[in-house]
Amino acid sequence: MTTAVSANRIELLQIADAVAREKSIDKELVLEALEEAIQKAARSRYGAENEIKAHIERKTGDIKLYRVMEVVENVENHATELSVADAVKLKEGAVIGDVLADELPPIDFGRVAAQTAKQVIVQKVRDAERQRQYDEYEKRVGEIVNGVVKRVEYGNVIVDVGQAEAVIRRDQMIPREHMRNGDRIRAYIFEVRREQRGPQIFLSRSHPDFMAKLFAQEVPEIYDGVIEIMGVARDPGSRAKIAVRSADGSIDPVGACVGMRGSRVQAVVNELAGEKIDIIQWSPDPATFIISALAPADVAKVVMDEDRKRIDVVVPEDQLSLAIGRRGQNVRLASQLSEWQVDIMTEAAESEKRQAEYKARTEIFVDQLDVDETLALLLVAEGFRNMEEVAYVAPEEFAGIEGFDEGLVEELQNRARESLERQAVESEKARLELGVSDEIAAIEGMTPAMMVTLGEAGVKTLDDLGDLSADELISREDGILRGTGLDEDQANAFIMAARAHWFDDEEDASEEAEEAEAAEVAEDGDAK
Repeated sequence: MTTAVSANRIELLQIADAVAREKSIDKELVLEALEEAIQKAARSRYGAENEIKAHIERKTGDIKLYRVMEVVENVENHATELSVADAVKLKEGAVIGDVLADELPPIDFGRVAAQTAKQVIVQKVRDAERQRQYDEYEKRVGEIVNGVVKRVEYGNVIVDVGQAEAVIRRDQMIPREHMRNGDRIRAYIFEVRREQRGPQIFLSRSHPDFMAKLFAQEVPEIYDGVIEIMGVARDPGSRAKIAVRSADGSIDPVGACVGMRGSRVQAVVNELAGEKIDIIQWSPDPATFIISALAPADVAKVVMDEDRKRIDVVVPEDQLSLAIGRRGQNVRLASQLSEWQVDIMTEAAESEKRQAEYKARTEIFVDQLDVDETLALLLVAEGFRNMEEVAYVAPEEFAGIEGFDEGLVEELQNRARESLERQAVESEKARLELGVSDEIAAIEGMTPAMMVTLGEAGVKTLDDLGDLSADELISREDGILRGTGLDEDQANAFIMAARAHWFDDEEDASEEAEEAEAAEVAEDGDAK
């Protein structure tokens, strides 16, 4: 690099061209780095207080140095400013505000200046190389890249991917897969980050999209868009499920992905270290899709709860272990693939569960409506699940129930409404005793029963509710409002409504600060 600074002008351009080719960066960036290095060396010669610019002529390689000065009315810094009288000597008609460049004689760089110039050039070239790497690989996020294992550090694999190094963290490797130096490897680029030490390229072999991209490489119909991958669920290194559908009714998407004698799917299996892959035909009907996803288990029937995206799958006793899979793997992957909560049960367990639900609903109707058990059982058998449905459905809904005349229906609905009103009064009393704020009560969709449950859990103010996450409200295991039928969107709506006043407070504080600043300015004006 010392040669780059002291070389003749033709060599200077040749060196810049060679560095640009070697580092795969723009030649202009190298020349700009050289100019900056020359400027730094020139300042050390002429004085750091001077504003010095260097310019390398792009065609000839000539180096010119200039001292840059601004024309001002009152000169305070003689190194960077000059008066109008002095300026007109350099440029006729110069006025205040003009910036003049006074050419300086060329200099011979000493050893220290050359070393400084070298450091500047090296740093600039390194920065340009890092920027090129980031720009190149940031555009390739979501692609599969080929590389060679360079080294393994604490379980993390460093991969040479050509013009850069990438890393596969231990948790992104396929379990029980061992890599050695020099092994060729394929992986999925899932993240590129700017860091102090340069761009970091993160690869993955356990990401679900890695399998999807492998299928796209092996199955031309996927690459062409005739077959679409609708979802992937993986237990890396063990088992996976992939859902596909075809835009062309004449093409079997599952058969196309399997290939002749399983050749296509086997190529993916080999790349994924023997991971077993179930290829499933996607269906817009969740029940049909989930039944397919649970293959090879046979399903007797399903019971869906669309509001909570939950489905009970009933299987014969001898199919239970097959449907659940080893350590729950089969049902877990089916649940991930369908994005429904899937519960597997035997026909006997399902019958017992339904009987328990029927009994609980019957007892509620007997108690709240003050009717006998036979009438309550009729309501349950017709699909009425709670008091709200009895109170507010159209009277015509009762028309199919034998023995229910208009008078009986009207009486039942009146009793149901009175029961709900009593519960609301009791819940409101309990809310006040628990200290749940009126602001929470004002949130749209918040029921009295929910407020009591929140109060019992210590959630009493908007700030208490705003500090929670949706999972803390509706998690199946320990969600505060689990069992209320609340879904994730409603839970998030409650939380955002509780947080709304935080933003109002910020706006108020900002307005107060602006008013105070305006008042201070006015006071200063009056004082003057």
